[in-house]
Amino acid sequence: MKDYTRIIKRPIVTEKGTALRQADNQVIFAVDKSANKIEIKKAVEELFGVHVEDVKTMNMNGKAKRYGMHTYKRSDWKKAIVKLRSGESIEFYEGV
Repeated sequence: MKDYTRIIKRPIVTEKGTALRQADNQVIFAVDKSANKIEIKKAVEELFGVHVEDVKTMNMNGKAKRYGMHTYKRSDWKKAIVKLRSGESIEFYEGV
């Protein structure tokens, strides 16, 4: 499909994500809307040098916001929860 750096947009660092990482060795990413589970798995394995066991994806609807009288809608995006093999981790999460 695309370059691997275009599939994985950014990591999502939240309290729920931190709990998933510690309990089940899962990492959350914002990914390209047109990417499928196989492409996400390949991208994570190539970019971070880890083995992926499972990928779960969700389409997130953008929230409706207001600025004074004017309303607008944030962009829709896709979220992927990636389960890593036990004993492996992704380096940029170690300092968080």
